[in-house]
Amino acid sequence: MRRERHAKIIATLGPSSSTAEQIEMLARTGADVFRLNFSHGSHEDHRARYNMIRAAEEKTGRPISIIMDLQGPKLRVGTFAQGKVTLENGQDFCLDMDKTPGDKTRVCLPHPEIFAVLKVGTELLMDDGKIKVRVIARGENHAMTTVVVGGTLSNNKGLNVPGEVLPISALTEKDRKDLMFGLSLGVDWVALSFVQRAEDVAEARALTGNQVGIISKLEKPQAITALHDIVNLSDAVMVARGDLGVECPPEVVPILQKKILSVCRQQGKPVVVATQMLESMINAPTPTRAEASDVATAVYDGADAVMLSAETAAGQYPVEAVSIMSKIIASVEHDETYRQIINSHPFKPENTAADAICAAASQVASTVEAKAIVTFTSSGSTAFRQARQRPPVPILGLTPDVRVARRLALVWGIHAVTAEGVRDFGDMVQKATRLAERDQLAQAGDKAVIIAGVPFGTPGSTNVLRIAEIGDNL
Repeated sequence: MRRERHAKIIATLGPSSSTAEQIEMLARTGADVFRLNFSHGSHEDHRARYNMIRAAEEKTGRPISIIMDLQGPKLRVGTFAQGKVTLENGQDFCLDMDKTPGDKTRVCLPHPEIFAVLKVGTELLMDDGKIKVRVIARGENHAMTTVVVGGTLSNNKGLNVPGEVLPISALTEKDRKDLMFGLSLGVDWVALSFVQRAEDVAEARALTGNQVGIISKLEKPQAITALHDIVNLSDAVMVARGDLGVECPPEVVPILQKKILSVCRQQGKPVVVATQMLESMINAPTPTRAEASDVATAVYDGADAVMLSAETAAGQYPVEAVSIMSKIIASVEHDETYRQIINSHPFKPENTAADAICAAASQVASTVEAKAIVTFTSSGSTAFRQARQRPPVPILGLTPDVRVARRLALVWGIHAVTAEGVRDFGDMVQKATRLAERDQLAQAGDKAVIIAGVPFGTPGSTNVLRIAEIGDNL
């Protein structure tokens, strides 16, 4: 199942995509990674989906990556006696700790830590930014606000505090329980919601160690202030444009997206662009032209992966959404402008043998018109470094560890394969050329560039580059 593209597709599972047949069809159509959204569903729901993904992996013969996406500390208002109220511009509206159902004058905000950072003039957004209020007075456990933009507010709608770093952990008690469950299943990545600072990533790392890769979801403007530190501590990053678009002006989100992608590529960290990419396909069999352009922009910018959320989780056309996204990616990557754009933003290799070899491999592959670059990697680090270079040919990532192969399925350009360890240099060349031909990355007579570390099996020791001809055994 070789993909005719480099950027990967993440499909979120939900009611529209929770049978073994549907999951296998999504994988065959183009989904490289599946996302389990722990904001919804029970542990048993997720266990069943996990097992079906692994069954699809067995049938397709291709490593599939699984992301568990933690809910995070979602801030919500309480309930209303009548289920909802209509707030008028200019009226007073109180947020307090009283759990009594609210009315047009007040509602419970069951987050005591929020009141500590509110001050007169702070603006709050509710219901995904549809309603805006401004604090005019505050106490220890309440805040009086005036309604700036009114509307209908119903039970348990979300609340955002755009201008403040909130004194809350990115991991709630629910998240910690979910995380332990996900680790016991064997997920490959954990997406950490509501990241505001580097300490949030460090807290998750202390709990997970190296069992999974950590994806930091950037959905708070405050995270941009600490962007370099967050990216440095993360294994990957997600541009979560939904919540980011609530707390930032719409015109700023595209700029932030490009900035995040640039920093991630500079540091060699995979980056995912997510939310509302093909939103209209929840109810329609084809996307809008604007949505197709949005996906294309992320690909031109060098994103490792683009993500489908409700389109595959709850939409009427999950397979069609994956299919058209795959076609958009392939079309962009076959456009001569794509390679010009990618090459116009070269990143200087670090002063290491591994980075020097990976940079050279891309250049050599282009010069000798190789059909693939083959990396032997025990930890995945060599393949990650090679993907950072965005070479003009596919990367065949060979690893003896299936967990590493699954994690690499998220990364740009990598065709991950589980292969037994190599005995010596000749064995390495033989395995590389045989597997490149088997998986249709190259054919007899073609060239492949092979990189590895000697002694074999030593993480981070990439120090060998070899040009081999398919069919060559030495």
